[in-house]
Amino acid sequence: MSSLPVQRAVPRHRICVMPGDGIGIEVMEAALPVLDALGLPCELVFADIGWECWRREGNTVPQETWDRIASCDAALLGAITSKPPREAEAALPLSLRGTGHAFVSPVIQLRQRLGLYANIRPVTDVLGEGRYRFTVIRENTEGLYAGLDFARIPAEFEPVLSGREASGAPWRRAGPDDATMSVRLQTRHGLSRLFRFAFEYARSQGFDRVTLADKPNVLRHSGAFAREILESVAADYPDISHHIDNVDAVALWMVRRPERFGVIVAENMFGDILSDLGAGVMGGLGLAPSANIGDAGAYFEPVHGSAPAYAGLNKANPSAMFLTIAMLLEHLGYRREAAAIQSAVAETARSACRTYDLGGNASTREMAAAIIARSADKAAGRLVSGFALNEEK
Repeated sequence: MSSLPVQRAVPRHRICVMPGDGIGIEVMEAALPVLDALGLPCELVFADIGWECWRREGNTVPQETWDRIASCDAALLGAITSKPPREAEAALPLSLRGTGHAFVSPVIQLRQRLGLYANIRPVTDVLGEGRYRFTVIRENTEGLYAGLDFARIPAEFEPVLSGREASGAPWRRAGPDDATMSVRLQTRHGLSRLFRFAFEYARSQGFDRVTLADKPNVLRHSGAFAREILESVAADYPDISHHIDNVDAVALWMVRRPERFGVIVAENMFGDILSDLGAGVMGGLGLAPSANIGDAGAYFEPVHGSAPAYAGLNKANPSAMFLTIAMLLEHLGYRREAAAIQSAVAETARSACRTYDLGGNASTREMAAAIIARSADKAAGRLVSGFALNEEK
């Protein structure tokens, strides 16, 4: 009797992997084997992005990369190198210099082109005993980073500013070239989708509190606008409390009593600052993962930089990349495997096998190998300590 042909599993998910620059490449190479160790049916599609693309062709995100991103379910991004305009221009081939090529951050391009309006930064007590667990959700497209940043006062704003000056405003200027101006733009559409995302995230992660970090006592009208929208959205989530706190007070209490928070949501600049503070609360950028989510796309990246001075030294902490992969896997539905990685990272970071930034002397590859081994053991034995295994989606 003839045997039946072996039926091989078709990959369920395609992940676009963009290693990036500097230590981004090293931690990516060290961490990716965890997917095979966990036996996950994922196909990896590699694509170029970042500084070397710029140096080669004057474009940080080539069209082929956009095509590969579009063919995948999600993207995993390594750290990216960015430099000021003069240095960026000098790095181009001679044939491209002075031809109008402008360096645009790949991160900004991805967020804008893919409509990724929510930046998610979990803050967990990786180095301690699980005392706190909260998440900062930052708006990605509006606020003070909306691009309304002017080197001189636009003519359209002159009547407003001149009227304020005439009524006794404390600033003084000689004319439109004697000042710069940045505008905080917030729209009902942008805030509504951000707040709804924050409440949905809180519910899915078991948080019972959403805090808007703003400055309504100073930014009175835009603060009142955000409050009205927050209260309207919150009415649909009676099981989750909502609060509005001054952003400076939130920063203080993140350091003093991080356990008081669940989801912190903020406009672009406030969220940018608070999310990096959250990394400091955790123990450093080497432990900080992130996700960028939209209605029809997502990419995931550790938030440390490319650190060119450390590239090739095999000493960068790979933990943030592992925790970023865990976020990606949870997004794709592999919640148990994600929790296994999270728990493995926490145990390894508290063990003797840890990198220099955590007080150890392990190399990138050594710490990564330890995390991978623990991840596989935990996933196989269904033994994950320190992180809840909520399999309900």
